[in-house]
Amino acid sequence: MRRDLTETWLRALYSAVLYVLTPATVYHLIWRGFRVPGYFQRWGERYAAWSGAPHEVDVWVHAVSVGEVNAAAPVVDALRRDHPHLKLLITTITPTGSDRVRALWGDAVLHVYAPYDLPGAVGRFLAHFQPGVALVMETELWPNLLLGCRDRGIRSYILNARLSERSLRGYRMLAPLIRRVVASVHRIGAQSTADGQRFVHLGASPAAIVDTGNLKFDIAVPQGLDALVAQFADHVGPRPVWIAASTHPDEEAQVVAIHRRLLARFPDLLLLWAPRHPERFGRVAEAAQAAGWRVGRRSVAGWPRPGDTVFVLDTLGELMSFYACAQVAFVGGSLQAIGGHNLLEPAAVGTAMVTGPHLHNFVEISRRLQEAGALEIGRDAEEVGRLVEALLADAPRRERMAQAGCLLVERGRGALGRTMAMVAPDLRPY
Repeated sequence: MRRDLTETWLRALYSAVLYVLTPATVYHLIWRGFRVPGYFQRWGERYAAWSGAPHEVDVWVHAVSVGEVNAAAPVVDALRRDHPHLKLLITTITPTGSDRVRALWGDAVLHVYAPYDLPGAVGRFLAHFQPGVALVMETELWPNLLLGCRDRGIRSYILNARLSERSLRGYRMLAPLIRRVVASVHRIGAQSTADGQRFVHLGASPAAIVDTGNLKFDIAVPQGLDALVAQFADHVGPRPVWIAASTHPDEEAQVVAIHRRLLARFPDLLLLWAPRHPERFGRVAEAAQAAGWRVGRRSVAGWPRPGDTVFVLDTLGELMSFYACAQVAFVGGSLQAIGGHNLLEPAAVGTAMVTGPHLHNFVEISRRLQEAGALEIGRDAEEVGRLVEALLADAPRRERMAQAGCLLVERGRGALGRTMAMVAPDLRPY
């Protein structure tokens, strides 16, 4: 779809609102910076204040934060392995996403923050990097960014695309503009048939939809996993262990209450606690200490000590490995209306899982895991606690759930091959 007069007015109105709100972006960076110091840094990248010669790249991959970077990792690794001549640019929005990019690829790829969706910033960004193709992860439908790619002849793809019914309803407020944005995307690699249909309802051409499947099924088991699990076992011994992962602030008191209840039945139980956001590392440690428990931290002690009741995982990139150290995993973002987090990581390493009811970001995955017998879903925090307790007491059931989860992940692999085949025509040949 080419630019028309209606689109011109819609983009002008949208951009005018963004320019009026620009001071709020500065406030946001300062406010977040007091919690995550990384937000105080590299402001120029967020407004595309570039100097010097253009930095032409072949492939631009945009991933918002840690979860999207992890989902993009198989694609980036495949590009580096099969197309080593291509220059890759990876953009994120959050400092934790930036840290994850550096941890995975170091200086082997170019990395900057993506600009705010202001037309001037987007124009400077695209002019400076001149990407040959844009690969956007999951559901980043920024109008000026994607329409700017179209205007410059840069083909854009949405990879691992997902769109919940809730998100679809939310986009209706901007329906005339979003319809043009979605129509400008060359191909949309949908996680499921239902996701693809929702993108069509949003404005995509049915011919642009490719049912690639979910890239998260192509997740790689961390290198050195067995060695880390063995070291953990040497320090912890036969104690039972559960993990509360990717928890949000409103879930923290519930995790404390669940652990207190579990300790009444399993007095030597160890909780591994991994908050979703790094700024919460200290807060959850304080909450556990306030409950009267001895608390260890991965960044300080390395491994749990014999007297620790809670061990806070305050490092990045190790969550999947520590899933394998626990008998039961609670995956957060599900006891409040966040929509859940990646359930395939614990499944891939063979850990029985429990979540709360709010899973609208992972409807298809949670359904398949539950039907396979790999996942238990509690209606509230009290029921989640009962489910965790029951699983800690039932080793055969945990083993059945672990095997079911591993089998489901193995059978779900293949999205990477379909995704690479989809984008191959637009990759510059050697």
